[in-house]
Amino acid sequence: MRSIRVETEKRRQDRTKAVLPIRVRGNDVSGNRFEDLAHTLDITPAGARLGALHHALNVLDRITVTYRQRKIEFQVMWTKQIGTAEFQIGVKAMAQDADAWGLSNSQSSASGRERSQPVLAGASA
Repeated sequence: MRSIRVETEKRRQDRTKAVLPIRVRGNDVSGNRFEDLAHTLDITPAGARLGALHHALNVLDRITVTYRQRKIEFQVMWTKQIGTAEFQIGVKAMAQDADAWGLSNSQSSASGRERSQPVLAGASA
């Protein structure tokens, strides 16, 4: 498996496990435009780990993630190939938004016990 990582800045916030359906747009390693239906694996206000992408990306590429009616610009910080045709990526938000994912403060700043419970798509806030 191929894994590429940029060691620029360590995570400053705890991850919240969250499986949210998203649409990812950008350019792949060949420079071709793509649009993938994917999902988050975990999120923070400043970034996320995304899974189920079917296009290889370069570290430092910029992508647009759409979740519900929100469009969030991210920079790819690391990539990891899973199997032959699936990728996970770690991304960092280009602009800091305390509620970028549209989750309530209680969900995004939950205590350790609550953070271990995943946030599922369609779950009521």
